[in-house]
Amino acid sequence: MSLRVRPLHPLFAAEVEGIDLRRVDDGPTLAQLRDAMDAYAVCVVREQQFEDDEQMAFARRFDGELNTKTGRGAVEGDRRRLAAREMTDISNLDEYGKLLAGTDRRRVQALANRLWHTDASFASPPGRYSMLSARGALPPSGGETEYADMRAAYDALPEELKAEIADLRAHHSIVYSRMTIGFDEFTPEQRARLPGAEQPLVRTNPRTGRKALYVASHASHIVGWPVPEGRILLKELVALATLPQFVYRHAWRPRDFVIWDNLATMHRGLAFDERYPRDLRRVTTVDREPSPLLQPR
Repeated sequence: MSLRVRPLHPLFAAEVEGIDLRRVDDGPTLAQLRDAMDAYAVCVVREQQFEDDEQMAFARRFDGELNTKTGRGAVEGDRRRLAAREMTDISNLDEYGKLLAGTDRRRVQALANRLWHTDASFASPPGRYSMLSARGALPPSGGETEYADMRAAYDALPEELKAEIADLRAHHSIVYSRMTIGFDEFTPEQRARLPGAEQPLVRTNPRTGRKALYVASHASHIVGWPVPEGRILLKELVALATLPQFVYRHAWRPRDFVIWDNLATMHRGLAFDERYPRDLRRVTTVDREPSPLLQPR
């Protein structure tokens, strides 16, 4: 089938219309979706009636292996609402489907999702495509997700700054990003399972060759630099990348499904009235070497 794609922002983000992703399993349509992701980095698909197993199955068809390393998973242990380890619970609900208490460790650490971040950049390999499904329960206002186009932000950098950061690497740690909001309740075992990972400051899309900044709240320091100077540079790059002209804000509707490329974007969730449930569920694929289908054109 031929996809209908409608841009949502002058630089990136688009709505893909007239498709049921649960039933998409043919090569040509999946290739069109990948092309849309290369072009827009964020794709919104409305009215997707996913169940958890269907969402995971689509993600595997689209990009292969699913990531199981998440922040909430590190603190929830066996207190999981969702059965599959590949499914990340982006909600304010406990394992019984009740609203999380204000002091619940799962809620407190998840507040860091309001910082600009890139999914699983603290893992090696990191995350590639994230796919978030709104399952019906949403607050009456707030809770939007903002996305920043890191390709356009890189393009806008002065040439001398591009040259300076071309070969730099940063250490990414979810323990660090949670500590920046005052959450430091990781056990020694949890810290050992979350050692962090080094990532380049500039990533390149293997299909298109387009470069993008790769920085976020998980980036704790620049490898080989004094920590203060490195953190200042990281903060400056995040500030540049999140100027209004680079940001798309998505207001969620029930059964929205949003796919984004973590090589090309940062994102953050916004505050909402926590007296109401907000039930979103995410899968993230692993950023492996591209298969023959995904090689540069």
